[in-house]
Amino acid sequence: MENALYIGLSRQMTLRRELDIVANNIANANTTGFKTEDLMVRTEPAKPARTLGSTNPIKFVLDDGVARDFTQGAMTKTGGDFDVAIEGQGFFKVQTAAGERYTRDGRFTTNAEGKLVTQTGHPVLDEGGGEIIVDPKQGSVTIGKDGNISQGRTSVGKIAVVVADDLSTLSKDGDNLYRNTANATLQPAASAVVHQGMLEASNVQSVVQITKLIEVQRAYESMAKMMDNTAELTRSAVERLGKAN
Repeated sequence: MENALYIGLSRQMTLRRELDIVANNIANANTTGFKTEDLMVRTEPAKPARTLGSTNPIKFVLDDGVARDFTQGAMTKTGGDFDVAIEGQGFFKVQTAAGERYTRDGRFTTNAEGKLVTQTGHPVLDEGGGEIIVDPKQGSVTIGKDGNISQGRTSVGKIAVVVADDLSTLSKDGDNLYRNTANATLQPAASAVVHQGMLEASNVQSVVQITKLIEVQRAYESMAKMMDNTAELTRSAVERLGKAN
C-alpha cells in the first residue's frame, strides 16, 4: 500500500510543478518575445518499501528540468522607431549589473543620456560590447536589417544579434532575459534579420495551454482520488486485522 502512496505523491509533485509552468505560459501569452516552456519528467527505479517476496523495483516520477520552445513568434507591426524584432535565430545582447544577458524582447527606448536601453533600463550593446548612444538632435533613427543604426548619413552603432550553438545553455534570469550558463561565447547571428518598427509576439498558443491546464488539473485530481482509495484500503485492512486478533 505504501508503495502506491509514495509513487502517487511523486507524481503529484511533478503535476504541481507542471501546473505552475502552464499557468506561467498563459500569463505571458502577450509578453514580447516570450517562449513556451514545458516540464520534462523522468522515472527513477527504487526499492519498494515492502518487498513481500517481490524483486521488481518501483519507479518514482521526478522533475527533470524545463524544455523551452524557441520557435519564432509572430511579427507584429508597431511603427515605433526603437521597436525591433529578430527574424530567425538570435538574441539581442544587453548589459546588466550581473553581466551580459540576452533577450528577444525588442521594445527598446532611450534614456536621459541618449543610451539605447530595454524597458527595464538595461543598455543594449553593439557588436563590440559597447553601449549605443543616440543624439535626438541629429534627426530620426533608421535601423537596417543588419542592425546598423544611423541618423541621416551617420552611423551611430550596430545592434548586436548573437546566437548560441546550444540553446539549452540559456537559462531564464528574470525581466524576459536569459543568462548564458556555459563558458562558450555566443557568436554573431549572421543569418538573422532585424526589422525596425516591429516586435516579435510570444509563441504561446493560448488554446493549447488552457487545454493542457485542464488536463493537468484532472490528472492531479485523479491521482488524489487514487491515493485516497489506497489509504482507505490500508485502514480497512488494519481494522480487519484488529478484529481478527
